[in-house]
This record gives sequence, C-alpha cells and structure tokens, in this order.
Amino acid sequence: MKSKILIIDDEVEICDMLSRHFRYIGYEVDTTTNPIEALDKLAENNFQVAILDIVMPKMSGIDLLRTIRKQYPMTHVVMITGCVTLDNALSCMRLGADTCIFKPLEDLTELEEAVANALKSLKHWQEKFKMLQLMGDAQREVI
Repeated sequence: MKSKILIIDDEVEICDMLSRHFRYIGYEVDTTTNPIEALDKLAENNFQVAILDIVMPKMSGIDLLRTIRKQYPMTHVVMITGCVTLDNALSCMRLGADTCIFKPLEDLTELEEAVANALKSLKHWQEKFKMLQLMGDAQREVI
C-alpha cells in the first residue's frame, strides 16, 4: 500500500510541484491551499505525513502543527517555509515537527529524505505498538 502525504501550502504552484514529484516517486498525495480544509482531509483520511507551509492565511502552519500533534499524533509533520527565523524553527521543534526545510525548494532531495525518515520512524513505532499489543494479548491469555 502506498504511503499517503498531505501537502498544505497557500501557494498553488508549490502544491502542484510537490504533488507531481511525490506521485512520480510512488506516494499517494492530496493537497490543499487552505489549512482549515486540511483538518477536514486529515479527519477523513489516514495520512502518514503532512507537509506544511508555516506562513498561510486563516491559520498558520505552526497552529496547524499544534492541532495535528494533538488530534493526529501518528501523522508525521515536515514543515517548509520561506520565512526563515529562529523563532519559527524553535516552534517547529518544540511542537514536534520532524524537521523544517527552507524554501526555495529547488532541490527536493532534502524534502524526500525528510519524508522517508518520517515514514521510517512511523514504521518503527507501529511495529513497537503491534509488539506491545501482542504481548498484552499473550499476558491476558496466561491470566
């Protein structure tokens, strides 16, 4: 099954470019330019990774990250921004983003690696949870 990525950026061109790129390398991709709509998409789908712009109208990427961490803790988040500040980077780190990548996105290698690392981390935790669940089932059978 293909991993699912949600791309949220208020620039349509960025959404289109990233969507084409990640589809080409084998991911299932959805996009939106509206952070509020992103929350609806997250509620309806099981995205493994969300790629968020930091500066957007209606809701900042930082606020969206905060909401995703609370409501969808298994969705990994990669931040992208053209507004490079220490405050933005620290906020992303404190709120649990996997990483923050700076625009312009001329070479997508760093973003590809960030998504791959996020998926690797997710797989690791899913395996741990499955093992713990099996151990719990085995303990209940013994009792």
